[in-house]
Formats: sequence, structure tokens, C-alpha cells
Amino acid sequence: MTKILTSTQCSSLLNEWKHNLELTCLEKVQLAEELRALDRQINRLSSRHIRISVFGRVGVGKSSLLNALIGKTIFTTDLAHGCTRKSTGYIWQKAIKNLQTIELIDTPGIDEISAPARDLLATKVALNSDLIILTLDSDITNVEIKALQLLLQSGKPVLLVLNRCDQWNNKEIQELLQSIKNNLPMTAKQLIIIAASAAPRKITFNSSGEIRREECKPDINSLQTTLLHILEEQGNILLMLNALRQAEAFFHSLKSNRLKRRRIEAQGLIGKFATIKASGVVLNPFLAFDLATGVALDTALVIQLSNLYGLKLKGGSARKLLKKLSFHNSLLGGVQLSIQFTLGVIQNLLFLSSPLTGGISLAPAAPVAIAQAAVAVQTTKITGRLAAAELLNNSHLPGTNPQSILNKLYKTNPIVRKCLLDWNITVYNQRQQMQSVLP
Repeated sequence: MTKILTSTQCSSLLNEWKHNLELTCLEKVQLAEELRALDRQINRLSSRHIRISVFGRVGVGKSSLLNALIGKTIFTTDLAHGCTRKSTGYIWQKAIKNLQTIELIDTPGIDEISAPARDLLATKVALNSDLIILTLDSDITNVEIKALQLLLQSGKPVLLVLNRCDQWNNKEIQELLQSIKNNLPMTAKQLIIIAASAAPRKITFNSSGEIRREECKPDINSLQTTLLHILEEQGNILLMLNALRQAEAFFHSLKSNRLKRRRIEAQGLIGKFATIKASGVVLNPFLAFDLATGVALDTALVIQLSNLYGLKLKGGSARKLLKKLSFHNSLLGGVQLSIQFTLGVIQNLLFLSSPLTGGISLAPAAPVAIAQAAVAVQTTKITGRLAAAELLNNSHLPGTNPQSILNKLYKTNPIVRKCLLDWNITVYNQRQQMQSVLP
């Protein structure tokens, strides 16, 4: 039976992978923040330290919810308005197998800041959290939906909590929960929604008839039970998945950065190969030789681009790319072969008929050769872009990498498979727009 990969082994493999990145001084500066975040995540994986962040609009009771979970007042609350101005954490004293420490994080309200800053906050919270509790106090708003979508795009598990349920009766709570579910985006339909009352208050009257609001015991049993069950069953797995996703995201940023910086050099390299291929087509009348030379030049171009970017393709990806370049070297796939064949036949007929026409038939050969050269130039440019795109998405470093670690986890650990399905998590879904970085 294949041995199940542990979190300690996973962190060791990621550290080894990170060591093999061979970052330049410029890359270390440009990607410093992402590199620090990755280091923190790998260290937390090694020490089995999980972070749970409570996220939401101002005044929905995020701090109260955390205080209720902890069982004492740690995070400051304000009845009139939210008063959390920066993220703060506290270690939750719960014993969970395979976890050493559980840190609860309180975050600022997302509706007190501008939209760009709000998106940045959501991204930052997602980056530094292994599980996120999105807290509501009514039906879900557009601001909350946008934040939820950003969190889900980052591949993080999210629990939805409807707080302050003490202000409604059971029927109203069920109707509200159903309304929230109906308004969720399609990517969030599977999310768990839990009703809670972190700081319920009962209305009373004193002897003079004045209304008083007295604090009652929090009703968070359902939330606490669900949360502890998730941590018990999947806490360690969530740590590993978060580390793997961050490593893959960092590697994607690194590759994009290299492609962007080397774009001009790559364009020059592609132009050089295009010139060589075009010259060969013009000077050589034989189609078979043109095609064979073209494949050889395309292969050499892929190797040169790989060296230029400091990236390598996996064996399967390299074979797939070369096959694609051989048979689909133009935008319409296969058009190059038909054009080259047609132009080559015309050119050969012109050469063969030249003795009978006194050389007059050679006159149209020049435009045909120019057309062939244009096809060669165009297909070489396409080759370069295909190679760069393939390097961006499928390149790797020697040894173990985040994708292979995830594949191993998926194959050997049924809990990982269940976790990925439960939370609809993919290893990496932040494909950036490549148009601006491709040569």
C-alpha cells in the first residue's frame, strides 16, 4: 500500500522545491511579499498551526462571534459600530488531533473601505487563512457576494454564518437562510450556512418601567460543533492544500515575471528563427525538406526559449507541444501544411516547365516563394507564442513540485479527495491573462 504523505513530509518537499527555484536577486526583490507569505505558510504547515479568519461587513458581530467561541471577551466589541481596525489573532485552546495550534483572526469590516481596498483586504485575508468564516447579519448583500467570490477564487474553504438570529423566530430564520442560499453565486451553492447568536440580548423592564437589554448566553453550539468537526477531519489537510496552492501561485507569478522581463529578448529570438526558416523556404524548392527543416527549427526554438526563460517543460508537455507544433502550427491548425503543399507543388511545376518555356515560367516562382516565406514567418511566431504559453502553464523544476505533491495526495489520501470535493477546491485556479507577457 502507498504510504500517505504527512504534513511534515509535505513541508519538507516544498522547502526542497523552493530551494531549487534559484531566484535571482531581482526576483527576490520583486516577489518578496509573496515569498514571505509562502515561507510563513510552509512554516505553519510544519508546525501544524492553522488560521481561521472571521470576515464580513462592519457591525455584523465578528468580534462577538469569536469571543463566544473562545468563551471570554478577547476581541473588543462596540454595540454602536464595528471597532476592529486591523487584523488581530488569538490562540483557541482546543485540542484537535494532527493540529498543534488553532489561531482565530478578527478582521476589519469590508464596507468601511473603498472597493479596491476591499478587494485587497479580501485577497490578503484569503492568503493568510486556511479557513474563513464569512459572517452575515441579514440577507447577503452585493458587497458580501463580491467578497465571497474573491475568497472562493483564491481556493479557500468558506463557512457562512448568519449571526444575530435571536432577533427572528424559527420560521423567519429558515426563510432568511433559504433566501441567502438562493442569492449565492453558482460557485457557492454548496456552502454550509449556520445560524448563530453570538451576543443575544433579552428585553426586560425595570421597576420604573424603563426598557433594558440584558445579555444572554450565546447560541453558537451548531457553529462550534461544525467547526470542530471540520478541524478534526480536515484541519491538517486544509493546511497542506493551502501551502500547495500558495506554492503553485508563487511559481506562476515567477514564470509570468520571467516571461514579461524576457519578452523583448524572446521576440528577437523568434524573429531570428523566422528569418532562418523563411530564407530556407525561399532558397529551397523541395517541400519535404522545408517541412523537415521547419520542425527542426521549431524544436530548436522551443529549447532556446526554455533556456532564455530559465524554465523547462515536463516530458509529456514537451511531447505535446512538439506534436502541436508539427500538426497545428498555424491559427487554423494544419493550414500551414496545405498552404506549403499547394505552394510547393506550384513552385515545382514552374521549375519543371522552365526548359519548355525558356525560363518564362520561373517568373511567378518568386511570388510563390515569398508567400511560402510569409507562411514560415507567421508559423514561427505562432510557435514562439505556443511555446511561451506552454512554459508558463506546464514548466517545472527538477524533482518534486507542488502539482506532483497534490497528485500524490489525491491518489493516496481519500480524505484529500473528499476535502477537495466538499469545498470545491482546485489546486490552482488563478490563471492570469497571458496576452501581455507572451512574445
